[in-house]
Amino acid sequence: MQEGLGGDAKGTILGDAPPGRAIGPRTLVLVNPNSRRGSESLDAVNERLEKGGLILQHETFSSADEVSQDIVRRAPEVDRVVICGGDGSVNAAARGLMETGLPFGVLPLGTGNDLARTLGLPEDLLAAADVIVAGRVRPIDLGMVNDKPFFNVASLGLSTDLARSLTPDIKRRWGRLGYALAALKVLSRAAPFTATIVAKGDVARVKTMQIAVGNGRYYGGGMSVSDRAEIDDHHLDLYSLELKSVWKLAAMLPAFRAGSHGAWEEVRTERCTEFEIRTRRPRPVNCDGELCTETPARFKIVPDAVRVFSP
Repeated sequence: MQEGLGGDAKGTILGDAPPGRAIGPRTLVLVNPNSRRGSESLDAVNERLEKGGLILQHETFSSADEVSQDIVRRAPEVDRVVICGGDGSVNAAARGLMETGLPFGVLPLGTGNDLARTLGLPEDLLAAADVIVAGRVRPIDLGMVNDKPFFNVASLGLSTDLARSLTPDIKRRWGRLGYALAALKVLSRAAPFTATIVAKGDVARVKTMQIAVGNGRYYGGGMSVSDRAEIDDHHLDLYSLELKSVWKLAAMLPAFRAGSHGAWEEVRTERCTEFEIRTRRPRPVNCDGELCTETPARFKIVPDAVRVFSP
């Protein structure tokens, strides 16, 4: 592939094919048939991609472990990857994308689609396909927690309880409303826990409902980690929700949507490239909506880890 055929400081344009090859970019299309919109026909999307000059090679996957394995296995045969699924599917591709260096596009078929929102991708699948065809690629960061990658956020507390409650059946049946239904169930039995946060050499012992460390801006179906968080700013943004009553969250919800929750005295915020979180007993950590590891948790940023097609 040719790079540097245009673009700006935020990205470059990938050309169709190197000299001497008559076909367009060979594109591995990975489809999660179990995502919320995975049963939708992709015929029109495939046609749009092919009209844009892409040579498509399709594979479906039924488990997260398959995604990166498929990318690595097929890397010698393709020039780019398109992931059809939600945030969990994209997260599952992270290792394969890092290992191969292949640029990737996203067709948002999930419930939250927070990475797509962070990147400014359209929800309409044909419009999202047009972004991939246009070929504008930008490098973005990845967060790592205990060597597990995340695009959006890694967190513990309320979010891990929510991840357990938000079953695939609830996602398919209720979509984004499923987040609200599961959240009500989680909040009704929520309790604070004690944690130690280490950042920039400082140690803070807190009693908290949730600690979230964000790489991108959005998570949880449109909540914002911080109003200044960007997925290519080479930093992580942390907040700790130190409430006495979890029901105060209802009043704070607009601030979480806007990313201005750091203005509340009950919310501790920090911006750094590395964090460590310790708890009295191991607590599960949620990466992009899926349980991935447990405390003690060490977070770090990997700048410009992968390349993605974006508007």
